[in-house]
Amino acid sequence: MTRSDQGKLLGVLAVTALSLWCLFPSYQYYTMTPAQREATEPAKLAQMRKQAIHLGLDLQGGLQLLLEVDTKGLKPAEARDAVERAREIINNRIDQFGVAEPLIQIEGQDRIAVQLPGLTDRGRAIDLIGKTALLEFKLVRSADEQRAIFTRLDSWLTSRGITGSDTALAKTPLTGLMIDAGFFRSEDIPNAQKLLATAGLDSLIPADTEVLWGSENESRGGMSGRSIYVLKKTAEMTGGSVASAEAAVGLDQTNPGAWGVRMSMTPKGRADFSRVTGANVGRQLAIVLDGVVQTAPFIRDRIPSGDASITGGNFDVNYARDIAIVLRAGALPRAVKVLEERSVGPSLGSDSIQQGLTAGLIGTGMVVAFMAIYYQLSGLIAIAALLLNLVYLVAAMAYFGATLTLPGIAGIVLTVGMAVDTNVLIFERIREEMRHGKSIHESVRLGYDRAFRTIFDAHSTTLISALFLFQFGTGPIKGFAVTLSIGLIANLFTAVVFTRLIYDFWLGRGKVERLSI
Repeated sequence: MTRSDQGKLLGVLAVTALSLWCLFPSYQYYTMTPAQREATEPAKLAQMRKQAIHLGLDLQGGLQLLLEVDTKGLKPAEARDAVERAREIINNRIDQFGVAEPLIQIEGQDRIAVQLPGLTDRGRAIDLIGKTALLEFKLVRSADEQRAIFTRLDSWLTSRGITGSDTALAKTPLTGLMIDAGFFRSEDIPNAQKLLATAGLDSLIPADTEVLWGSENESRGGMSGRSIYVLKKTAEMTGGSVASAEAAVGLDQTNPGAWGVRMSMTPKGRADFSRVTGANVGRQLAIVLDGVVQTAPFIRDRIPSGDASITGGNFDVNYARDIAIVLRAGALPRAVKVLEERSVGPSLGSDSIQQGLTAGLIGTGMVVAFMAIYYQLSGLIAIAALLLNLVYLVAAMAYFGATLTLPGIAGIVLTVGMAVDTNVLIFERIREEMRHGKSIHESVRLGYDRAFRTIFDAHSTTLISALFLFQFGTGPIKGFAVTLSIGLIANLFTAVVFTRLIYDFWLGRGKVERLSI
């Protein structure tokens, strides 16, 4: 074996060993039983999953959403910027949510397509993605101011004959439903909301004041209900003042076991928070998230540290974590609406994998049978190159973190076809040289040399097409382009280097009278 052949052999062995090393995490992860995964340390399992081949939405199930960003009233440039910012913020939220290999991309002028493979908590994901996360710190009006506004509203409702659910509430239809200052029992909330929605009632509220509901499922005096707040309309601070946020327990002294969100301010936020709390000692400062008052603690003293917290009656660990995520990622620039939602179950994904693999195995089996029968020993060499090609392809996908989808499986099958076509070109060229009376050594050399240009041209043009598909295509098309591109490069290596190496080794052992081709 010449030095050149030795170098080629070492190269093939090195690439093969590296490929098997890249594939080991995938083999390890996907062959684990549910019990083994449950017993594995979460950090180790997450690292293993990260290194393994990622399966797309169509293979492992998950959630697919089509979102629409509200761009009404915006100029074209402003609308484009709002949609792009919304995409970035949604991407940041999903990254912190922990979904592996999500796909978030803009479609059209105001729509965002989101694919979340492997997601199981559908409702939580939709809430997290669509939450505007407008955080505001607003001062609560004094007790006298609140009473005056509710009295005015009651007088206006009474003058029009509008009462609560009981005729005894005719004189005080709104405050008559309250069991405490600004607190309604759960059964009275629908009536109170109906009264507040009366046409023309909002004109009685001063322009610098607004009335907002508190969070649901509050508890007061052993009763479940909801509070209503009269606030100063202008916010003292917004979510832009928050530097970081994290879910924590024990933030509410009245309910030490409850979850909440601990926030720390930016340097400017700390200065503003210190100023606001110092100037309003004794008043309530409401923390408002997306138009709902989460909590409204009394300011006992100036707070120079800039530390604040959000607590509420409906906070559990997941809700607190999601609030922290959206506060860290930032608020959406415009409201987002879910236009379309599709859920793909894991069973459907498993069926897709099974059917795709079955189709691939049948097609590959037929190709293998044809090559072995028609080209004899040379056909077996081509089959070995084909198997090596598949190993390289899947290993490269695992190494680069590519996502395998159904179109990706189609790309693999197409790669198998091109690999066979490459070997057919070489074998037919060798046969042609042998028919012209050339020796076996000379026929193999000329067959490879003269077929190489055709092979290279075919692979180059297909690779260029795949690159364009990847650049301008959507998710499934990109998956097809990725597998096809990697397969083409692997095929050039196996067909031109690996099979040529076997022929050179075989022919270099001595005089060969017959070539099995």
